[in-house]
Amino acid sequence: METILAYLREVNTISIILRLTLATLFAGIIGLERGQKKRPAGFRTHILVCIGATIIMITNQYIIDVMDMSSDPTRLGAQVISGIGFLGAGTIIVDRRNQVKGLTTAAGLWACACMGLAIGIGFYEGAIISCIFLFGVMTGLHKLDLYVQNNSKVINIYAEFNNISNVTNFIKNLRERGIRISNFEVQKTDKIDKSSVGVIMTLRLLDKVNHADCILALHNEEGVSFIEEIA
Repeated sequence: METILAYLREVNTISIILRLTLATLFAGIIGLERGQKKRPAGFRTHILVCIGATIIMITNQYIIDVMDMSSDPTRLGAQVISGIGFLGAGTIIVDRRNQVKGLTTAAGLWACACMGLAIGIGFYEGAIISCIFLFGVMTGLHKLDLYVQNNSKVINIYAEFNNISNVTNFIKNLRERGIRISNFEVQKTDKIDKSSVGVIMTLRLLDKVNHADCILALHNEEGVSFIEEIA
């Protein structure tokens, strides 16, 4: 077994095919999960990033082992780790309501590139274990994350009101219930009616409640024309 692993860690045709196959398979597993959630970087993007990182490490090993040239074995890999940031930044979006989206996808791309480096240098054990952990975090912890967010005492909302006086009454009613308000921000709405007002605020509830039920109750407040939870 050790002899086979030693052979596969060398730069040869079989090891190159194996490494690129693993890169395609492992990155495809991570990218498929992102693609199903309609994220900017999905199946193919993750595979391309991982294959690219793998090729870099194979090339690095080839320069040192085959061409017998003196070089830092981590130099090219370090450039991948820092350089992948431009692609990750492209998946992060801040919308007009200051919601930040794409952070998980960007982090997944970076981790996928690191996994590709492990595959490329022949560190198969680390690549397999990291793939299991990455997929577990992307899928298993996603439900836990949603549950915690949807049942916390803190909720961020965007609400639209018919006029500014409705905003005052809304805030007054919330405070009478013991709900604290922070991060208050007034924004323009897309409505033709210039008297309508959009507001972003953070509410701190007295008890843990389901956020969907909370939004439904707040929507019934006088003067509220639209309301939704934001990240």
